[in-house]
Amino acid sequence: MGKVIVNEFVSLDGVGQAPGGADEDTSGGFRYGGWHMDYGDEAAGKWAAKYIGEAGAFLLGRRTYELFAGYWPNAPEEARAIAEPLNTKPKHVVSTTLSDPLDWQNSTVLRGELADGLAALKREDGDLHVIGSTQLVQSLVEHELVDELRLMIYPVVLGGGKRIFSDDGARRSFRLTETEVTSKGAIVATYVPAEG
Repeated sequence: MGKVIVNEFVSLDGVGQAPGGADEDTSGGFRYGGWHMDYGDEAAGKWAAKYIGEAGAFLLGRRTYELFAGYWPNAPEEARAIAEPLNTKPKHVVSTTLSDPLDWQNSTVLRGELADGLAALKREDGDLHVIGSTQLVQSLVEHELVDELRLMIYPVVLGGGKRIFSDDGARRSFRLTETEVTSKGAIVATYVPAEG
């Protein structure tokens, strides 16, 4: 049985919106797109390539799916280590507005109850990796469907934007299982839900 693994770039204040580019997601007036690019180094690149490469399949929200589908099929050669698994492995999109067939190869819409759909996918595809998809991540966390959080926490506070954790007032505890610090001061941390 596979796991649901959330892989996210986040700021110190928990923002995961538009880490990769200025025009990635400007919704809500967000003006710091591409914020993680100043902190890229070899360790960060290896981290991203490793976890994307080991995914059995990807679980994406609609916005992230549309962004990725518009970029990764035609990504530059230097991005091949990330583009190849993203383009070839199964992608399951959580959406109430999209319908099959989807244009990006090996992509399907996940319908029905999220928990039931994830259980079936974990049996079929192994580890399901979530990238971006802040709204989906919030829902997964709220419903205790995350088996592992892999966060690259950057030394920057953005003061607003889409966060990966909601303000629902619920307390949730996690246990740190692995950590690393990059040369640019980002912390790579892996957490699992704490027992009890």
